[in-house]
Amino acid sequence: MVYDSLDNLETYKGLSEDIYESLKFLKQADADIACGVHQLNPRVRAIVSEYETLKENPYGYEAHRRFIDIQFLLKGEEMVCSLPLPQLKEIKAYNADSDVAFYSSDVEPQKLPIGGGYFAILYPQDGHMPQLCINAPSPVKKIVVKIQLPD
Repeated sequence: MVYDSLDNLETYKGLSEDIYESLKFLKQADADIACGVHQLNPRVRAIVSEYETLKENPYGYEAHRRFIDIQFLLKGEEMVCSLPLPQLKEIKAYNADSDVAFYSSDVEPQKLPIGGGYFAILYPQDGHMPQLCINAPSPVKKIVVKIQLPD
């Protein structure tokens, strides 16, 4: 898991071409970008959505096997909680079609406030619970970049 500000974009140039290009896309993204899927290259897509943050996420934690997530807010603020998979208990088995399994945990998570230029990169070993409010539910506009892992 990586949690950082887009001000440090150049730090990630050598990490992965797809990650670096995704972060450049996020830094240049206008708040008026259309909701929906934006294909950045054959392995990378950005999903733009608007919703209201939640006090509790009814699905719990999620984790993916085939994709890395980069979570970033264009408008508003949101809390993403994260725990390593070994600290989570599977509550809904992995679905290959949607590339997600759901988990619960009683362990205190790492809390990642995103918004204001901060992003989180979440790898397959990083269980994460997005869409949480920081103080009270509020509207947000978010981009989740999905980066396909090599087979």
